[in-house]
Amino acid sequence: MKEQMLYRELAKYYDKIYHWKDYTIETEKIKELIKQYKTTSGNSLLEVGCGTGHHIQHLQDTFQCTGVDINNEILEVAREKLPDTEFIQANMISMDLGKKFDVITCLFSSIGYVKTYSNLMKTFDAFYSHLYNGGVAVVEPWFTSDVFDAGRPSVDVYEDDNLKIARVCVSEVDGDISVLDMHYLVAERGERVKHFIDRHELGLFDVDKTLDIMNAVGFEAWYLPDGLMERRGLYIGKK
Repeated sequence: MKEQMLYRELAKYYDKIYHWKDYTIETEKIKELIKQYKTTSGNSLLEVGCGTGHHIQHLQDTFQCTGVDINNEILEVAREKLPDTEFIQANMISMDLGKKFDVITCLFSSIGYVKTYSNLMKTFDAFYSHLYNGGVAVVEPWFTSDVFDAGRPSVDVYEDDNLKIARVCVSEVDGDISVLDMHYLVAERGERVKHFIDRHELGLFDVDKTLDIMNAVGFEAWYLPDGLMERRGLYIGKK
């Protein structure tokens, strides 16, 4: 079993698997929050865990965007989609890009992949060091342990005339870590059906502990229960 194949070997299918996601509505809400909290005069934005760059597609009309992701395969998809945008391969826990930004976004629960509170503190410290004074970080978390539905079966399906994808999973919990073994069946025209098992492990971070960490590294921090996706909420950190 491999881990996080969705961002590597299966990266070309990513946007199809998440075809249901409404990036337009999400980014409009993000823009309003940035306008509300940011006090810098610039418009530079760093998206951390940018994936295929789909949020950047909808943010670039307002901000000068840069994308960061740990996986080069998914960055190649982003570069093909947005050839005029700078994409950098880096780990959010330890990134040191040598420049600052007015806004940092980390969306679609990417922060959950740091897994531990120790790594979470390092990550927020990295975010803080990459912001100008008056800049803001907008971070969409993964679930907390009290709302994560362990044992829940789920299925996602994508299909067109030449491609069918089914992704099936039953969620599990191991301590403070959620474990998702995603089973993919991929059928493409003229090819044999392929089966992949892809493990994803994400930290179930407590809201109060996360706010404490954000404040400890220097942020003025808020948690907004009404986030971009149901039951996930949103963190705002101002430097």
